Amino acid sequence: MEANIEKYAADISSIKEAHERIKPYIHRTPVLTSESLNSISGKSLFFKCECFQKGGAFKFRGACNAVLSLDAEQAAKGVVTHSSGNHAAALSLAAKIQGIPAYIVVPKGAPKCKVDNVIRYGGNVIWSESTMSSREEVASKVLQETDSVLIHPYNDGRIISGQGTIALELLEQIQEIDTIVVPISGGGLISGVALAAKSIKPSIRIIAAEPKGADDAAQSKVAGRIITLSKTNTIADGLRASLGDLTWPVVRDLVDDVVTLEDCEIIEAMRMCYEILKVSVEPSGAIGLAAVLSNSFRNNPCWNDCKNIGIVLSGGNVDLGSLWDSFKSSK
Repeated sequence: MEANIEKYAADISSIKEAHERIKPYIHRTPVLTSESLNSISGKSLFFKCECFQKGGAFKFRGACNAVLSLDAEQAAKGVVTHSSGNHAAALSLAAKIQGIPAYIVVPKGAPKCKVDNVIRYGGNVIWSESTMSSREEVASKVLQETDSVLIHPYNDGRIISGQGTIALELLEQIQEIDTIVVPISGGGLISGVALAAKSIKPSIRIIAAEPKGADDAAQSKVAGRIITLSKTNTIADGLRASLGDLTWPVVRDLVDDVVTLEDCEIIEAMRMCYEILKVSVEPSGAIGLAAVLSNSFRNNPCWNDCKNIGIVLSGGNVDLGSLWDSFKSSK
């Protein structure tokens, strides 16, 4: 396992280095449990609450590591990214802490609460159209104009290493965990978690949770190559990206399964997080609970011996207007 892991964009050493680098700035997020949810699922569930992370999501870990990895000359010119959500806010906050500019290309239609976070943290918002080609084109123009450093939302070894620090903490906090369920989109989070967790505990299972309306990772695993979707349709706005060339090899090799969920299952999991855990979790963050409660997971004999399951609640930045509308439509 150690020999294989060295070929990826990050490894256990880079993840441990990232943890030392960012430790003074991040929250060591708590792990919550619920006897009620244990009873409903038939498993022992351990919720890693990245919704309590600075910026309201796990993304601050990777962004902070990337910004702190820059040398003084690079940092002075600032950083740029294109993001519709939590990475945008996280990079803005990391840049603010270092006193450097952050140029954030945001697609039209991004959740208002997440755009507000970017502005609150001092990021310079530059609007693009909603397509990925427009996002990349505008970001490229900003790069040329500012000579700043591009920090990709997920396809970057520094980002992957930063996100992997979640697994370091979780396996220190709850050593008996045998399975970790992680939301998947571009793959930065699950790549970091898988690389760290399987280095520390090779027998651990890593399961991805993905919306059926944005199931490129599930399709990619079946095809054995990156599949990109022409369009996505899901309430989980943070899970619409496609896998990158740095994250795909890790997902291909180290992610044991992908469980896909309907939006109604995600919404129900959000409701349980609110009502039972008493935690505000965005759709992308609640999908791990939805996966564990799904029939496809419960009825798969491969996962019968998954007893102690870590679930990454990846973010808590909820667009309340959309949330209430979705609640009403789900009744």
